[in-house]
Formats: sequence, C-alpha cells, structure tokens
Amino acid sequence: MAKQQRPIAGQVVAITGGARGIGKATAQAFLARGCKVAIGDLDIAAAEQTAAELGEHCRAYPLNVCERASVKAFIDGAEADLGPVGIFVNNAGIMQVGWRLWEEDDATTQRMIDININGVSYGVKEVVPRMLERRAGHIVNIASSAGKGGFPGGASYCGTKHYVVGMSEALRGELRGSGVEVSCVMPVLVDTELTDGCPETRGVKKVTPEDVANEIVGAVEHLRFDVFVPRSVSRITWTMNLLPRSGREALTRALKADKVLLEVDASKRANYQLRASHSDPALDAAEESKQLTP
Repeated sequence: MAKQQRPIAGQVVAITGGARGIGKATAQAFLARGCKVAIGDLDIAAAEQTAAELGEHCRAYPLNVCERASVKAFIDGAEADLGPVGIFVNNAGIMQVGWRLWEEDDATTQRMIDININGVSYGVKEVVPRMLERRAGHIVNIASSAGKGGFPGGASYCGTKHYVVGMSEALRGELRGSGVEVSCVMPVLVDTELTDGCPETRGVKKVTPEDVANEIVGAVEHLRFDVFVPRSVSRITWTMNLLPRSGREALTRALKADKVLLEVDASKRANYQLRASHSDPALDAAEESKQLTP
C-alpha cells in the first residue's frame, strides 16, 4: 500500500552543490512544488546565475562543504532569508575515476574524502540539531549505486559512497521517532559532466538529472529511505545480494559494470577532472603558494 503523499509547499529546501547538474534540477523540482530553495555552491557565480534562472524563490549562497564553518554559514544565511530549513539535500560531490587505486595520487583521494565524506557529514551535523529542536525535517543524502558495490577504476569514489550509504542507515536509526526523516539516493550514472567519458553498462542506461530530482522529491513526499534511480536497480541489487561472490562478480562482468569507471575516455573527462581537481580553494591556495616559492 502506497504511503500518502505529504504536502511540501512552503517548505525551505537547502541544496549543496546546487549550481548545476542534479542540484540544479532538484532545486527546479522543489520550486515546482511550491517550496523556497537555497542553493549553495563553491562556484558562486554559477549559483547566482542558476538562482536568477529559477526565479525569485531561489537564493544562491557561497559554500565550501570542505569547511564546517562554511556549511554553517550557508544554513544560517538560508534560514535568515527564507526561514527554517525543513529539507536538506547533501548533493555536493565529485567523481574522479579512471585509474587503479595504487595509481591514484594522494591529493585526489583526499579531495574525494573531504567533499564526499566530510562535506556530507558536516551538513548532517549542522542541520540535524536545528531539525530536532522543531521535531521535523528531512535529510536527503546523495550516494550512488556505486555505494552498494566496488567497481575497478573508482576505488576511492566507491569507498566514499559506501560511507554515505552506511552513515545514512545509521542516521536513520538514530533519528527514529524524532520527527526527522532520512533518504539515501543511489542513482546509476547520471548524464552530467561528472560522468563524461564513462561507458554505459549493459541493460542500465544513464539517467537524467531530472530523473534523479523527481525521485528525490518523491522520496520526501512519500518518506522513502532507499531511493534507487532508476527503480529497476533495486531489483538488480537485490538479485546480486542473493548470489555468491563468484556469481556477483560474473554478473558484474556480464553487465560490463567492471569497465564503467576504469575504461573511461580521458579526453572527454579532461574539463571535468580539471574542475574537480580545483574544488577546494584551500588546496588551490597551498598549491599556488608552492609554485610561487623559489
């Protein structure tokens, strides 16, 4: 029996990494439901452009999820301008893939940990106490179908998304009965610059940012925790869990899922990889300082 749809019109939604891709599509989807939306992004110029496109009920704020103080300032600003945040979408993340773990430089590994793990954790730590005071709220953590398995070429990325899945499971238990809900969103490859140059698997095509956004809104409206995009992935995951390891690995190879993060077209990913590698101003400043030092 389907859960009754909750009305969310008038709610304040805060979205990290909201300037483009899934974040932008999610902002648009919530606005269409009558919500007010705050988007935070490291690229404040892009965020402001997105907010201008989406209309008067969308505001843009600078945000570096690697710094807890910046996350707090983002939420403070959104609440001062729009009201208490009732829905928080931990969307900011990067995916740097295409090499085996021992070939991956330490700065790349650390950057994914800082953004994909610490950034999500900071969002939860800053917004949950506010929601608990009101005994109402909804946390949406954007993980990945990669958080349910490990795929060659993306060991660190998969590891960070395993964290998001596991943390979300634990958080759901910790918040049970509090009035604060949790959803964990696990899409396959999404047709954004983040997956440029990645081959598709057999039988599972890339989804659009709008597909993910609609499932996010639906999860909030219907209080769903496990959010697979597309939903058919839940059946694949369930089947994989029933198989012995040899069977799971054979099916992974048959679907060519073992190639999707390893055999990437580096030339098509060059622009994204460059932008992702400059996703922390503190790291950039340190690197620039090294270059200027005689």
